[in-house]
Amino acid sequence: MKENTGGSSPAGWAPFRIEPHFVSRVWGHRDLRPWFDHVATGEPVGEVWLTGDQCSAATGQHAGETLGRLFEAAPRALLGDGAPTHDSPLLVKVIFAREKLSVQVHPDDALARKYGQPRGKTECWYALAADPGAQVAVGLKPGTSIEAVREKIGSNTLERSLKIVQIHKGDMVFVDAGTVHAIWPGSVLLEVQQNSDITYRLYDYGRPRELHVEKGLEAARIETRAGKVPPEVLEDRTVLIDVEYFRMERIAIAGAMPSDRLNGPLPAGARPGLSYLFAAGGKGRISGPGFEPVELPPRSIACVPAEAPLFTVEDLGGLDLIRIVAMWPAGTNKELSP
Repeated sequence: MKENTGGSSPAGWAPFRIEPHFVSRVWGHRDLRPWFDHVATGEPVGEVWLTGDQCSAATGQHAGETLGRLFEAAPRALLGDGAPTHDSPLLVKVIFAREKLSVQVHPDDALARKYGQPRGKTECWYALAADPGAQVAVGLKPGTSIEAVREKIGSNTLERSLKIVQIHKGDMVFVDAGTVHAIWPGSVLLEVQQNSDITYRLYDYGRPRELHVEKGLEAARIETRAGKVPPEVLEDRTVLIDVEYFRMERIAIAGAMPSDRLNGPLPAGARPGLSYLFAAGGKGRISGPGFEPVELPPRSIACVPAEAPLFTVEDLGGLDLIRIVAMWPAGTNKELSP
């Protein structure tokens, strides 16, 4: 496929803001204000997809085109040389749970490919807000066997075998593939995950939705790496999580910061790859020579392509900036390399 380079302008792949996509979920909310100016007229909304394939560019030369189409047309411009995929590797969401989600598990890459899917689903949750006593369920209690999980599904007592984690605003929870888990009400979560929507429901509190017990038990692991991740405070940023598929950083913008500082030090010979800039609070602006400034209102997200020209991020008032970087597991076949 011949790659669309975005025209001869050096700003052809400048950072651009993305329109969110509101996804109905039975356990969601109808009114997402003040987080998003959105009130559902039909089914409640549980997830706001910020980087889904259905989302479209809101600014720049590619305004109106969906992310799915852009990644298909120009994978190298967006992802950089050496990326192991031609499509969007990450899905970023905000989760609004009014009721308990199902107790569920996601497959790893190998199991997903066994069933014809391109990738599995490892994810993390960053608590944008949390009520007092807010909890999530992450993993199985020690001594729980897969057969015991099967029995407890049948007796509607699976919750009793889950590890319960208290969460507060600013907490990061890692949920690697194979972890039996559930999100409960009381928090607003920024979820970053592999771009996969494969979910195997093990228990759903009596809702009339399909369960996937056999595949779920095949995917489930007794022990995983899941749990809270302590932040790593550096001189110019706080690393919230750094794992094989994604890295998240909270960066304080003191007035303005150029993109070379925003990217941080790179390994020798490395070039920046795909990243996203999310305004968890406050507002900012992305500007640079050759392209129109990109406003970054609260809870908006901008895509920063690998081939983006130099730019500057400005704090226009209370900007709480989260940088999300796509990562490639060690040893991954690099299909896009020359």
